[in-house]
Amino acid sequence: MSKKSLRGKVLLDGGNLVGSCFHRAVILICEHSPEGAFGLVLNQREGRVVGDVLAGELSERLRTATLFNGGPVDPSALTYLLTDALLLNPNVMPGLSRGHSLEELADLGTSWSPSQQVKVFAGYTGWSAGQLDQEMIRETWLTHPASLDLVFHPEPDRLWRQVLLAKGPHYRLLADSPEDPGRN
Repeated sequence: MSKKSLRGKVLLDGGNLVGSCFHRAVILICEHSPEGAFGLVLNQREGRVVGDVLAGELSERLRTATLFNGGPVDPSALTYLLTDALLLNPNVMPGLSRGHSLEELADLGTSWSPSQQVKVFAGYTGWSAGQLDQEMIRETWLTHPASLDLVFHPEPDRLWRQVLLAKGPHYRLLADSPEDPGRN
């Protein structure tokens, strides 16, 4: 079993998850320990904006921001990722923090800075103790270093393919494969 934490990495569907909610998913691992793992799907839009699910005082920028589907676990739970040049004590990777507090999220609208970026998720992806390690042994996922550019990618629908191509030319066939391999 792997003892190395995947925190701060992204997991990609390596072509084995057709038909699941993780088909072509890019997941940022926010926590990974012997107790389990927590991640957020970076490239699945929810089809709503943050203001559709949060009432209260939100800045226009947050209220109209795209809401992302973080994963199939607890879709009523909201999580956000934040980067800012003024960010102290990042808790996911350098320059990136994760939060759950709705009050703190609302405060972000009033403390806006030009370098601040926020991405909000409904639901999350979770693994119990040892589950992600077993999936890695079975080669369910491909890994890639995370970056702020990937987390806040302007075209999340193209993220899976872009990361595969960045991994090298031997991933090109997978990156260019049809959405439904049965139609090839």
